Formats: sequence, C-alpha cells, structure tokens
Amino acid sequence: MNLDSPKFHAPKIDPQLLDNPNLASGLYRRIVEMIHDFERHLDEEHEIGVRLVSFGQTIQFHIEDIGYYNPSLVIFSGRLENDARVELVQHVSQISFLLMALPKRDESKPARRIGFNLEESE
Repeated sequence: MNLDSPKFHAPKIDPQLLDNPNLASGLYRRIVEMIHDFERHLDEEHEIGVRLVSFGQTIQFHIEDIGYYNPSLVIFSGRLENDARVELVQHVSQISFLLMALPKRDESKPARRIGFNLEESE
C-alpha cells in the first residue's frame, strides 16, 4: 500500500454481503452514513476528524478515507495536525471513536469533505 496515496480503496465485494452486520463491509457502510450525516452539520471553517482513546493515549486526526477488508478489518486514513499520514487498522469488535469537527488544516482552501459515496467504493 502506498502511504502517499490520498485514497484507500476498498476491495470489490458481492453487493449481497454489504449489509451483513457481521462483516467489516456492513460496519463500513454504517460509518460512511454517519460521516455524511456529521459533515452536513459542519460549517465552512471545520472538517471532520476522529479522536481515538486507547491505552491511556489520545490520537486525533483529520479523516481522508475509510476502507475495509472483510471479514473483520476497518481502516481509517488521514493526517495528523503536523501533516503526518496515519492509517488506523481496527478489528470490527474493537472500534470505538469520536467523530469531531476540527479546524480546517489549510485556511486558504475550502474545508475538506470526504465526499465519497458508497456506490463508488463498492
């Protein structure tokens, strides 16, 4: 996987499996819907971010993309405040995150929206 690539692309999957709540693709679909809903309420000065708390440490980053590997892995990719690329790979049974509004990273550009749709990802 190329860490310089701005997008992670989920593998193609049989559409009948997408809504299976026991697969990563089912969770992915629900997370994408939650992100779209969250982004609808953001103003032009904020972008979507995520905060994770694990083992007493907190990590916060701007989300750029989400992907999955069935049956059980979900991948969040994005950037830290210092512009370092990050990818979080989590098992579906361990996912716990806080969607949040973060100040946009580049004041000279419009606020970034993830903007992908489920049909393009599948």
